[in-house]
Amino acid sequence: MPAPKNPFKQALTKGEMQIGCWMSFAEAITAEIMGTAGFDWLVIDGEHAPNDIRSIRDQLIALANSPSHAVVRLPVGETWMIKTVLDAGAQTILVPMVESADQARELVRACQYPPRGVRGVGAAATRATMYGTIPDYVATADPEICLLVQVENLAGMAALDDILQVEGVDGVFIGPADLSTDMGCKGDSTVPEVRTAIADALKRIRAAGKAPGILGTNDEAVQAYRDMGAQFLAVGIDVMLLAQAARGLAAKWRP
Repeated sequence: MPAPKNPFKQALTKGEMQIGCWMSFAEAITAEIMGTAGFDWLVIDGEHAPNDIRSIRDQLIALANSPSHAVVRLPVGETWMIKTVLDAGAQTILVPMVESADQARELVRACQYPPRGVRGVGAAATRATMYGTIPDYVATADPEICLLVQVENLAGMAALDDILQVEGVDGVFIGPADLSTDMGCKGDSTVPEVRTAIADALKRIRAAGKAPGILGTNDEAVQAYRDMGAQFLAVGIDVMLLAQAARGLAAKWRP
C-alpha cells in the first residue's frame, strides 16, 4: 500500500484556487470545529500559536476525517522539526522566513528520504504509516509531500527568483505583516509600496510555475490578493473570528 495522495498538492499542481484559514488556538477540538466549516486547507500554526508536537499531532488527528487539508507551519525550518511533523502525519508544511535558494534546497532535502534527501527512516513506528499499516510508505512518500516556503522580508524578496528555481518547492507564501514591517511600514500591508511589492511577487511566483499564497485578514485584503493572482489564499484566523463574533454579540445585546 503506497502513501496516501496529497489532494492539496494535486490541486496546486492543477492551478486550482484553494481557500484556507489559520488556526491559532492550538487545540484539537477547535481544529475539529474548523474542519466542519468547508475550507480547502487549514494551517496548524507552530510559529505564533502555543503548539508543540503533541498538540500538532492531536490537530492532525482531529482533521483526519475532514475535507480540509492540514498544513503545518513550523516555527523555523529545522531538519529535525520537519522530520518530526512529517512522521506525525503531516503531508504539507509551511516554513517561515526563507531568505535564500540554499535554505530552500536544505528544506527540500529535509522533506525527502535518502538518497535525494536526509529524512530519517523510522516510519514503521509513526502515525505517517498508520503504525506500520502502510508498508510502501518510505518508497512512495516523497512525491506526496508538499513544501511551501514563506518569503516575508526584504532579504527573501531579493532572493525570490533564485528560490523559485529550486526543484521541490511547491509554493511560495508571501507574509504581508513581516514584509511590511521590514519595509518600514510597521505591519501596515495596505501601504501602496507594500501592495506593489506583494503584487509583483505573486506574479513572479505564478510565472515560475509555483503556487503563490498569502493571508488576508479582512475582506478588502482578501479581494485584493485574489485579484493579484494568489492561488492558496487564507481568508482569516480562528482567534480573530471568535474575538470579532463575541465582541459583536456583546455589543449588540448589552444595554
